[in-house]
Amino acid sequence: MTMPASTAAPLMRIERLSKRFPVTGRKGALLHAVDDFNLDLASGESVGLVGESGCGKSTLVRLLARLLDVSDGRIEFDGMDLASLPADKFARHAQRATIQMVFQDPTDSLNPRFTARETIAEPLKLLSDLKGAAIQQRVDEVASQVGLPIELMDRFPHQLSGGQKARVGIARALAVKPRLLILDEPTAALDVSVQAVVLQLLHQLRSQLGLSYLFVSHDLNVVRLLTDRVAVMYLGKLVELGPSEALFRAPQHPYTQALVSSIPGQGPRIKLQGEISSPINPSPHACRFASRCPKVQDKCHREAPALQTIAHADGQTSQVACHFAG
Repeated sequence: MTMPASTAAPLMRIERLSKRFPVTGRKGALLHAVDDFNLDLASGESVGLVGESGCGKSTLVRLLARLLDVSDGRIEFDGMDLASLPADKFARHAQRATIQMVFQDPTDSLNPRFTARETIAEPLKLLSDLKGAAIQQRVDEVASQVGLPIELMDRFPHQLSGGQKARVGIARALAVKPRLLILDEPTAALDVSVQAVVLQLLHQLRSQLGLSYLFVSHDLNVVRLLTDRVAVMYLGKLVELGPSEALFRAPQHPYTQALVSSIPGQGPRIKLQGEISSPINPSPHACRFASRCPKVQDKCHREAPALQTIAHADGQTSQVACHFAG
């Protein structure tokens, strides 16, 4: 279900992006939620973002959607550094319309006082020049794109099924014709049978509309199906980035190998031992995975690994932050 990525200039370029939070009651202590993160995302490309809970995925996507201010780094979108805009000003900026987010739980993310029609119309009122009948025409158009029957448009969220609410959330994001959709666990709250339908819809929409996706999920099988490349995070750092098929077939980083081994049928399960390192004031001179890594050596405690390029047998390459990758 994946498609080739564009070879043109990146739609979004993330450069050395960091987010640190002060720790209450500990003077000078900072929690490094995202640390020195780099990623290019091409127009029409779908990139998966995976990692355990607490690795920084949710903070990263909220930085990219400009729901949080950044501590350091750049978020270059179509040549503009979005990170230079405070989050409160970005809410009124024209670029907001080109980056939209589909949230994890459609029940929690929909206003219970808005009908489906009102929900889809809201971003058009805030972020477009459309008025009156033109807004309603666009609402009907996008509802049709996501398969929402017209007879459901005047219902409130509590009158809709989980799959229908998911479609409303997707339609709301699509209404202003974005170029990038950030999908934060978009099917996690749905029944398995409904998940398949919604995922197929997302695949079709990407093909029809030429959308780019940043797809965040704990479901590695879904990520493998819907993405061209996968970025793996651990304690705020990017530890591996590579083509989806190559990464799942031959993961290079020990952490990625453990993640992939958890997929049924992928071979013996790698059970990680040891304690997770603290994200508060982490050492810049050590690998953050060292405390759990089955391949750890003395060098891992003395020197933080930089991303290096690893070639696969089929000619594709991955970037891996490990001294002993490959």
